[in-house]
Amino acid sequence: MIVARLFGGLGNQLFQYAAGRALADRLATDLAVDTRYLGGDRAFGLDHFANARYRTDAPLPPAKSDGLLRYGLWRLFGRSPRFHRERGLGFDPGFLDLPNGTYLHGYWQSERYFAAIADRLRHDLAFTTPPDPANAEMAARIDAAPRAVSVHVRRGDYLASGSYAACPPDYYRQAIARLSDEPGPPLTCFVFSNDPAWARDNLDLGVEQVVVDINDEARGAFDLHLMSRCADHVLANSTFSWWGAWLDPAPDKRVIAPANWFGTAKLSNPDLIPEGWLRL
Repeated sequence: MIVARLFGGLGNQLFQYAAGRALADRLATDLAVDTRYLGGDRAFGLDHFANARYRTDAPLPPAKSDGLLRYGLWRLFGRSPRFHRERGLGFDPGFLDLPNGTYLHGYWQSERYFAAIADRLRHDLAFTTPPDPANAEMAARIDAAPRAVSVHVRRGDYLASGSYAACPPDYYRQAIARLSDEPGPPLTCFVFSNDPAWARDNLDLGVEQVVVDINDEARGAFDLHLMSRCADHVLANSTFSWWGAWLDPAPDKRVIAPANWFGTAKLSNPDLIPEGWLRL
């Protein structure tokens, strides 16, 4: 069995699930998820994807809450499962050689961990929670647009973060200008943000735009689903919109990501942005 520790928001949880699922499939074994490190505004999010394949009933090793001594002894000497922590932000080829009975602790933020099962993973992560009327109406509006573009504006927690910085309005204007310069139907931008009032008052993209403000952060999975229905994608430096774009299966989608993902030069992940996505 492979065990994946889940922590962080929905975007992080999806990376952790995807890497664990790929390794478990490679080893022809089960995947269990450890949800003990979730809580508050970082709630378990995989229950919106009924096709996802994981166990929550498997025996788990000691958690930090069980006492630092027990937890520390397991990390140092435990063999069932054996603790494996991510060694850096980029792709680690040695991940693919990890054995059955491994406990995964990391972000695993690269498509390279799960590219071999991409089609199956998109099936796993098909959104299955029935939409309420507001989300159903917004989904229909996205589907009816000549060319819908998801635009993600991450502010809030990023304004006080040292590791990340909110993308400036110029980034979004340049991204939409780049998409508009290419032949095709007119764009309609659907703007998703944890600060919709700011987006409404400060973001003028020069094309038709709709600020999607029907879901709060606790219902972010609905926004992720709406993003994935769009034809093109302008990401924030956020794993949330990364997954909104990746879960769109269209081969002709255009995806633009910020060149500066982190707010500090000390952090770098050269394997985060898939081949074919544009960094701006």
